[in-house]
Amino acid sequence: MNTLDTIEVDITVELGAAVMPVHHLLRMGRGAVIELDTTENDPLRVYANNTLIARGEVKVDDGRLSVELTEKVRRPA
Repeated sequence: MNTLDTIEVDITVELGAAVMPVHHLLRMGRGAVIELDTTENDPLRVYANNTLIARGEVKVDDGRLSVELTEKVRRPA
């Protein structure tokens, strides 16, 4: 098990995505809103090293945010 303790995995949780030109991004100021391609009812996407591995939802407990995994994504055989 000691070998597994040294392996690093980059975990990314994606709420949604948006595509926009860089010049729009550069003109945004504090308080700007970026519309995402999801709604509040859509699941989050969880990636490990840029590979989709699961979907989940946000949980708030005593002011702390966490992600509850609701579905494991199966890789094609």
